[in-house]
Amino acid sequence: MKRAICTGTFDPVTNGHVDIFERAANLVDELTVCVFVNKKKKCLFDIEERVDLLREATLHIDNLTVDSYDGLVANYIKERDINVIIRGLRSAVDFEYEYNQAQMNKHLAPEADTIFLMTAPEYLFISSSAVRELALFGGDVHGLVPKCVEMMIKSKKFTDN
Repeated sequence: MKRAICTGTFDPVTNGHVDIFERAANLVDELTVCVFVNKKKKCLFDIEERVDLLREATLHIDNLTVDSYDGLVANYIKERDINVIIRGLRSAVDFEYEYNQAQMNKHLAPEADTIFLMTAPEYLFISSSAVRELALFGGDVHGLVPKCVEMMIKSKKFTDN
Protein backbone atom coordinates (compact mmCIF):
# COMPACT_ATOMS: atom_id res chain seq x y z
CA MET A 1 0.00 0.00 0.00
CA LYS A 2 1.38 3.39 -1.02
CA ARG A 3 1.03 5.94 1.78
CA ALA A 4 1.99 9.60 1.38
CA ILE A 5 1.96 12.81 3.35
CA CYS A 6 1.56 16.48 2.51
CA THR A 7 2.97 18.68 5.26
CA GLY A 8 2.79 22.35 6.11
CA THR A 9 1.43 24.91 8.51
CA PHE A 10 -1.56 25.56 6.24
CA ASP A 11 -2.28 28.93 7.80
CA PRO A 12 -4.65 29.05 6.09
CA VAL A 13 -5.26 26.25 3.62
CA THR A 14 -5.68 27.71 0.13
CA ASN A 15 -7.33 26.53 -3.06
CA GLY A 16 -3.82 25.79 -4.34
CA HIS A 17 -3.24 23.41 -1.44
CA VAL A 18 -6.55 21.65 -2.07
CA ASP A 19 -5.64 21.20 -5.74
CA ILE A 20 -2.33 19.56 -4.73
CA PHE A 21 -4.17 17.30 -2.25
CA GLU A 22 -6.70 16.20 -4.89
CA ARG A 23 -3.97 15.32 -7.38
CA ALA A 24 -1.75 13.67 -4.77
CA ALA A 25 -4.65 11.54 -3.53
CA ASN A 26 -4.96 10.13 -7.06
CA LEU A 27 -1.36 8.89 -6.90
CA VAL A 28 -1.51 6.95 -3.63
CA ASP A 29 -3.74 4.64 -1.61
CA GLU A 30 -3.69 6.80 1.52
CA LEU A 31 -2.84 10.49 1.85
CA THR A 32 -2.29 12.25 5.15
CA VAL A 33 -2.33 16.02 5.29
CA CYS A 34 -0.48 16.98 8.43
CA VAL A 35 -0.39 20.40 10.06
CA PHE A 36 3.05 20.86 11.58
CA VAL A 37 3.87 23.33 14.31
CA ASN A 38 6.23 26.04 13.09
CA LYS A 39 7.44 28.00 16.08
CA LYS A 40 8.91 30.69 13.79
CA LYS A 41 5.54 31.67 12.27
CA LYS A 42 2.92 33.93 13.78
CA CYS A 43 -0.27 32.16 12.75
CA LEU A 44 -3.68 33.56 11.94
CA PHE A 45 -5.42 30.39 13.17
CA ASP A 46 -4.50 28.05 16.00
CA ILE A 47 -3.60 24.48 15.16
CA GLU A 48 -7.04 23.07 16.03
CA GLU A 49 -8.73 25.59 13.75
CA ARG A 50 -6.34 24.73 10.90
CA VAL A 51 -7.01 21.01 11.33
CA ASP A 52 -10.78 21.63 11.36
CA LEU A 53 -10.59 23.85 8.26
CA LEU A 54 -8.50 21.26 6.42
CA ARG A 55 -10.96 18.51 7.30
CA GLU A 56 -13.87 20.57 6.01
CA ALA A 57 -12.04 21.66 2.85
CA THR A 58 -11.06 18.07 1.97
CA LEU A 59 -14.23 16.14 2.84
CA HIS A 60 -14.61 15.24 -0.83
CA ILE A 61 -11.28 13.36 -0.94
CA ASP A 62 -12.07 9.83 0.26
CA ASN A 63 -8.54 8.57 0.89
CA LEU A 64 -7.35 11.66 2.79
CA THR A 65 -7.00 12.10 6.54
CA VAL A 66 -5.90 15.19 8.44
CA ASP A 67 -3.57 15.15 11.43
CA SER A 68 -1.26 17.49 13.35
CA TYR A 69 2.22 17.04 14.78
CA ASP A 70 4.79 18.96 16.78
CA GLY A 71 8.11 17.52 15.68
CA LEU A 72 10.16 16.47 12.68
CA VAL A 73 8.54 15.19 9.49
CA ALA A 74 11.07 12.33 9.48
CA ASN A 75 9.90 11.15 12.90
CA TYR A 76 6.23 11.36 11.93
CA ILE A 77 6.66 9.30 8.77
CA LYS A 78 8.80 6.67 10.51
CA GLU A 79 6.17 6.28 13.26
CA ARG A 80 3.41 5.76 10.68
CA ASP A 81 5.23 3.82 7.95
CA ILE A 82 4.77 6.55 5.33
CA ASN A 83 7.27 6.43 2.49
CA VAL A 84 6.32 9.33 0.21
CA ILE A 85 6.36 13.06 0.96
CA ILE A 86 4.47 15.19 -1.54
CA ARG A 87 5.23 18.89 -1.84
CA GLY A 88 3.66 21.52 -4.07
CA LEU A 89 5.84 23.95 -6.00
CA ARG A 90 4.84 27.33 -7.36
CA SER A 91 8.21 28.58 -8.60
CA ALA A 92 11.95 28.04 -8.82
CA VAL A 93 12.27 29.83 -5.47
CA ASP A 94 9.98 27.20 -3.91
CA PHE A 95 12.07 24.46 -5.52
CA GLU A 96 15.31 25.68 -3.99
CA TYR A 97 13.83 25.68 -0.48
CA GLU A 98 11.92 22.41 -0.95
CA TYR A 99 14.91 20.63 -2.48
CA ASN A 100 17.00 21.37 0.62
CA GLN A 101 14.16 20.16 2.86
CA ALA A 102 13.84 16.98 0.77
CA GLN A 103 17.55 16.28 1.13
CA MET A 104 17.38 16.70 4.91
CA ASN A 105 14.33 14.40 5.10
CA LYS A 106 16.16 11.83 2.94
CA HIS A 107 19.11 12.00 5.32
CA LEU A 108 16.85 11.50 8.36
CA ALA A 109 14.46 8.97 6.75
CA PRO A 110 16.27 7.24 3.84
CA GLU A 111 13.26 5.02 3.13
CA ALA A 112 11.13 8.03 2.14
CA ASP A 113 11.15 9.86 -1.18
CA THR A 114 9.87 13.35 -1.92
CA ILE A 115 7.71 14.00 -4.97
CA PHE A 116 7.17 17.54 -6.21
CA LEU A 117 3.88 18.50 -7.86
CA MET A 118 3.68 21.73 -9.80
CA THR A 119 0.90 24.06 -8.77
CA ALA A 120 -1.84 24.53 -11.36
CA PRO A 121 -1.32 27.83 -13.24
CA GLU A 122 -4.47 29.41 -11.81
CA TYR A 123 -3.04 29.07 -8.28
CA LEU A 124 0.55 30.23 -8.90
CA PHE A 125 0.04 33.59 -7.20
CA ILE A 126 -1.73 32.25 -4.09
CA SER A 127 0.19 31.71 -0.89
CA SER A 128 -0.90 31.36 2.70
CA SER A 129 1.21 34.38 3.66
CA ALA A 130 -0.51 36.55 1.01
CA VAL A 131 -3.93 35.37 2.23
CA ARG A 132 -2.95 36.12 5.85
CA GLU A 133 -1.92 39.64 4.87
CA LEU A 134 -5.16 40.16 2.95
CA ALA A 135 -7.16 38.94 5.95
CA LEU A 136 -5.29 41.18 8.39
CA PHE A 137 -5.97 44.23 6.22
CA GLY A 138 -9.61 43.34 5.52
CA GLY A 139 -9.03 42.32 1.89
CA ASP A 140 -11.27 39.98 -0.08
CA VAL A 141 -10.03 36.36 -0.04
CA HIS A 142 -12.92 35.02 -2.14
CA GLY A 143 -11.68 32.54 -4.74
CA LEU A 144 -8.30 32.12 -3.03
CA VAL A 145 -9.35 29.81 -0.22
CA PRO A 146 -12.05 27.18 0.36
CA LYS A 147 -15.43 28.59 1.40
CA CYS A 148 -14.98 27.39 5.01
CA VAL A 149 -11.75 29.41 5.31
CA GLU A 150 -13.36 32.47 3.75
CA MET A 151 -16.22 32.26 6.27
CA MET A 152 -13.81 31.80 9.21
CA ILE A 153 -11.79 34.83 8.13
CA LYS A 154 -14.97 36.91 7.88
CA SER A 155 -16.14 35.75 11.31
CA LYS A 156 -12.84 36.60 13.01
CA LYS A 157 -12.77 40.22 11.81
CA PHE A 158 -9.01 40.62 12.07
CA THR A 159 -9.08 44.36 11.33
CA ASP A 160 -10.61 47.26 13.18
CA ASN A 161 -12.33 48.46 9.97
